[in-house]
Amino acid sequence: MKPDAREPVGAEPMTVRVANLPNALTAVRILCVPLIAWLLWIDSGTNGFARDAAALVFVLASLTDVADGAIARRYGLITTFGKVADPIADKALTGVALVGLSLLGELAWWVTAVILVREVGVTLLRFWVIRHGVIPASRGGKAKTLVQTVAIAMYLADVPWQWWDSLRGVVMGVAVVLTVATGVDYAVRAWGLRRRALAHGGAG
Repeated sequence: MKPDAREPVGAEPMTVRVANLPNALTAVRILCVPLIAWLLWIDSGTNGFARDAAALVFVLASLTDVADGAIARRYGLITTFGKVADPIADKALTGVALVGLSLLGELAWWVTAVILVREVGVTLLRFWVIRHGVIPASRGGKAKTLVQTVAIAMYLADVPWQWWDSLRGVVMGVAVVLTVATGVDYAVRAWGLRRRALAHGGAG
């Protein structure tokens, strides 16, 4: 239910049940993590059907991330569980796909390391400054998420065309560049938010 915009300032916040649709979508995303790992493990990653299934599960799970956030904000269903579990689910989903691909020798380990270090680092920064405010997703961040999702899905899918390997390499390269650039941007904005909060007497 959407909060009443006329609620007086200082009123007690509405109690939101943890068992709601956005949190259910987050839970589904978490359950997709071992599923993707299993699909990649089948026949050591050579099973074409399993690989395509892994790509499909990854894309659908990634879409739940867009849906749960939009629903939570639209209907005032934001919970502490959601704030903590949502980024963990995102990183676990991305992590299992990247690590799985690197273990199969299909994606360089340095690419996996760069993306995961950035994602975990931004999550830690988000928790570091959350008491001072929320840093909204930038256009670059949204583009990073989209390109990253497409790139990983392209690597997961079993496509026999030779040009596909070159194309997915280019897309992953763009994803890495956006990953690093948006990571630096987020760190700068997080530091600025914290510094401004401290200057106005906020807690450290």
